[in-house]
Amino acid sequence: MHEQIEDYLHYLQVERGLSANTIQSYRQDLQEADAFFKTQTKSIAEIDQFVILNFLEQLQQQRKARNTVIRVVSTLRRFFQYLVQFGVIKDDPMLKVDSPKKAQTLPDVLTVAQVNQLLSMPNTNQKLGIRDRAILETLYATGLRVSELVNLKLGDLHLPMNLLQTIGKGDKERIIPISDVAVDWLNRYLTTTRVALLDGKPNTEFVFLNAHGRQLTRQAIWLMIKKYVNQAGIKRHVTPHTLRHSFATHLLENGADLRIVQELLGHSDISTTQIYTHVSHQHLTEVYNKYHPRA
Repeated sequence: MHEQIEDYLHYLQVERGLSANTIQSYRQDLQEADAFFKTQTKSIAEIDQFVILNFLEQLQQQRKARNTVIRVVSTLRRFFQYLVQFGVIKDDPMLKVDSPKKAQTLPDVLTVAQVNQLLSMPNTNQKLGIRDRAILETLYATGLRVSELVNLKLGDLHLPMNLLQTIGKGDKERIIPISDVAVDWLNRYLTTTRVALLDGKPNTEFVFLNAHGRQLTRQAIWLMIKKYVNQAGIKRHVTPHTLRHSFATHLLENGADLRIVQELLGHSDISTTQIYTHVSHQHLTEVYNKYHPRA
């Protein structure tokens, strides 16, 4: 199945224009499935719903998260549709495989006090500390995905108007307001640290750079946040996406309209945004129970 997988991934890249991250996710799912299928069948045409169900059962035995299994099912569904469409196989085995129901888990959210504590951790007497503070402030001020942050370019910043623009999932562009505090730290970074990081090195349009003057990676930002979370003594699992969750939840807790938050986050479907209302309602219940005299 290796050849068909590579052809399919090439199709996704060239014909569908999917991002490198999405294609890599598909590749991992399909390669794992291929390794299992090789132990069960001799050819791709022999893969039926029973083989696929055995594979999904193996994932469950490996204690894979339900949402991971759902993603794998979706990947396989699209892959076999492609194989039927281009005549590689005659019958689609996924037609007889049901998708597991999605597990609705509430996003992990920091309190406002925890966010403030985290944002204060970088040592802004150092060049990279100014950069890190600008990154943290920007993530919390805008709700950007980390992939959107690392791909920000200078032309995307409209700081005199307190705005920035980004390209999100599905190549959808959106304009996002940004707070005065975040603008201030961005300006400090751009005029001091970024200039120093580029000294004597090739120029680049990417906003956030590493110590070698090159584009920061998502992994570098994840490690940076983990370091400051530990320094702050926050006993939570915090990722760059946690700041995005906190951004949305804090807006709703302070009365923001759900559709405005949807636009700011770049969600195509408001049902994706609605999960934050559950967190907000949970917060309201906690406040009620704490302060109502008969609660």
